[in-house]
Amino acid sequence: MIAIGQYNDLRIINKTETGLILTDGDKEVLLPYNLVPPNTETGENINVFVYVHKDGRLLATTKRPLACVGDFAYLTVVDDGEDGVFMDLGIDKDVYVPEKEQKRPMFKGDKHVVYVFLDSSNDRMVASSRLTNFVEEEDIDLDEGDEVSLLIVDRSDLGFNAIVNNKYIGLLYTNELFDELHSGEIRKGWLKKIRVDGKIDLSLQPMGYSHILDNKNSVMEELKASGGVISLGDKSSPDAIYERFKLSKNAFKKIIGGLYKDRLITIADHEIKLFKDEEAE
Repeated sequence: MIAIGQYNDLRIINKTETGLILTDGDKEVLLPYNLVPPNTETGENINVFVYVHKDGRLLATTKRPLACVGDFAYLTVVDDGEDGVFMDLGIDKDVYVPEKEQKRPMFKGDKHVVYVFLDSSNDRMVASSRLTNFVEEEDIDLDEGDEVSLLIVDRSDLGFNAIVNNKYIGLLYTNELFDELHSGEIRKGWLKKIRVDGKIDLSLQPMGYSHILDNKNSVMEELKASGGVISLGDKSSPDAIYERFKLSKNAFKKIIGGLYKDRLITIADHEIKLFKDEEAE
């Protein structure tokens, strides 16, 4: 069965004046000649993206769209339509966003994170910026500390919303962010906590002891390279700490606290320093 809005491996069965006819053994799809790779022959299989043309025909393309059905993606509004707008998919087919699927009004030139799905009445691809209607909120198949892929959505009162692994939605808290974030960015992140209500708290830094251990070594190496002294301590600003080590202040304090307990450094309000025997090594 041909999956509309997805990639399909189809067999080439015929040539017409306008293109190649492809099939899955049931339905037929047209691949225009200008999209046919060189040296393609009848009888071969070809991987194509399939969509419904405005005249109702199934068309195929060898171009790679910016999103498939089932994807969250950051797309640009390229045209106004009747009761909605069209967004660029990166192929000869734009995706329609009806007014009722717009969380806030969309205008030409705007960029939004949307979810792409099929209109059940006609199998045409449509999109929605009402993301919470499409994310999974139960049976979250993740554990605290897992590394995840994040698509940054927008700013909220508490921080930035992000799509997690193209399935869930979570939150990065403002007071834990030291990088500038922008809608549409793809970031590596970590699952910090799954709350009782099912909401997901996220971090841009790894969680757990192994992360602390790795950064202990980094801080020690940096201290030795800096002559045994670094002008950052317990009361240094979060921004200054992040600029030097790409760590939150909380993580930095845990690391230097561990090094202090190991009698490797001394700590002041705005300075850490190697013990004399460490400097001598």
